[in-house]
Amino acid sequence: MRVANHAGPGSMNILILGGTVFLGRHLVQAALARGHALTLFNRGQHGATLFEGSVEKLCGDRDADLAALRGRSFDCVVDCCGYRPQQVRDVVAALGGATPHYIFVSSISVYRSFAPGQSFDEDAPLLQGDDGYGALKARCEQTLQELMPGQAALVRPGLIVGPFDPTGRFTYWPRRIARGGQVLAPGRPERPVQWIDVRDLAQWCVHLAEQRTLGPFNAVGPRLAMRTLLERCIAVAGSAAQLTWQSDAALLAAGVSPWTELPLWIPEDDPAFGGMLLADNARALAHGLKARPVDDTIAATLQWDQADPAASAVSGGAVATMTPERETQLLADAAAPVQVRSTA
Repeated sequence: MRVANHAGPGSMNILILGGTVFLGRHLVQAALARGHALTLFNRGQHGATLFEGSVEKLCGDRDADLAALRGRSFDCVVDCCGYRPQQVRDVVAALGGATPHYIFVSSISVYRSFAPGQSFDEDAPLLQGDDGYGALKARCEQTLQELMPGQAALVRPGLIVGPFDPTGRFTYWPRRIARGGQVLAPGRPERPVQWIDVRDLAQWCVHLAEQRTLGPFNAVGPRLAMRTLLERCIAVAGSAAQLTWQSDAALLAAGVSPWTELPLWIPEDDPAFGGMLLADNARALAHGLKARPVDDTIAATLQWDQADPAASAVSGGAVATMTPERETQLLADAAAPVQVRSTA
């Protein structure tokens, strides 16, 4: 797909679908800081008092009630919560062609596979069908391109991290390191990992709107060794934590769930997902994506988490990361001497 820019930021009238939980609330802050006029459309179930007096709020349900959008026009739509193609189709129909630019927040999960050790760019094959999150995101992209050809930006983040993250994924590491002690560290220490700070993603989406940028983009930050991430967590937290590394094979043998129980850990030889954290972000960088230092991300995440220890479960969708009890047991099992049975 072609990628194009159209100059002229100025002050824009932007519609944000969502806007109160994670990426959406950072989008609002970034767009307001740039002087844009904002309208939020959501169900009003989260953060009802956020941004009072600063934005227009429309209440509705994209699955059932889009009346508030009909007859309205905007310079750009940023869609943070489209998960099924019918949702995209209905929004486009409600706006009736009155909005020239649509930014759809998709996911790298749209790609068909992540072969071990292989980087992938935006031209990699996409999932087919409509079974599961990634395939449905791909169908959303397809629907949008069909309905608004030459008017859409497709933003494909990997793991989005930072303050107000409702999953607790990345947050697990700064929180765990800050607690100190012996820390179970997963896989090969130099294994590359990727994420994107939610604030960087939000600012870049506003930039895409201002430039009316088109095309698909892998919205991920630079690759970093897992060892570096954890050592920076130690430095930022001022922790005396000690890292104890366990191999992919040992963790799998112990029944540890990749990606969830130990976030950012995926066995490197996994045939379907081994290369998931090897996205090529060159196209996004060429179109204005900037990544802040990892220490900034760690510090902001830790500060937010410590201010409200229950915040990572704000939306009820927190990932079941490893409990302290299970980590202690796994470390003890690994340290236990191997019993050799006598054959005499």
